[in-house]
Amino acid sequence: MSVIEKSSERYIGYEYMEIKADSRKVSMYIDGYSNFGWEQDENITVQQNQTIPQHYYKEGKVLLCFKRDRKIMNKTELTRLQRNFEDCMNQIEELEKSKTNTAMMVSISIGIIGTMFMAGSTFAVTASPPIIWLCVLLAAPGLAGWILPCLIYKAMAAKRTKIVNPLIEDKYDEAYEICEKGSRLLGKSGGNG
Repeated sequence: MSVIEKSSERYIGYEYMEIKADSRKVSMYIDGYSNFGWEQDENITVQQNQTIPQHYYKEGKVLLCFKRDRKIMNKTELTRLQRNFEDCMNQIEELEKSKTNTAMMVSISIGIIGTMFMAGSTFAVTASPPIIWLCVLLAAPGLAGWILPCLIYKAMAAKRTKIVNPLIEDKYDEAYEICEKGSRLLGKSGGNG
């Protein structure tokens, strides 16, 4: 005869969420989402670590899986705070990209113009008869157009970084404040339940 034991643990229904996060900010996402009642779903994470398709790791992205009690207290406010946190993280990512976007476009444009001058120089020297003076005249800006992009890129990126870094720090502070509010809500509600 078998004995049936009843567990004193109550049933918890979970809701689930997956996000792709920048691999450099995985810890921040895990810590941040924990302040809104989410916990990392170890079951899914362990299974997927063995079979995660390579496209999740492209461009430095990692798949994170979370779960949360469906009947968590203050769910509406926690969800609102979570959306604000996600917006801050997206803005931080965009600000990070903006450090080099303009510098990259300007450098590529200068490089293309330099290449056009070099092409003109090549056509001038291969013409019949060769036009050496035009070749030299076009080669000088062509070489400059190939050398300057590196210097311009570094200078523009450094200048933009000085402008953007304080904005990024402000966004991090805002994200931390949002997480703190979420943590207080969880603490007032007694956690998951």
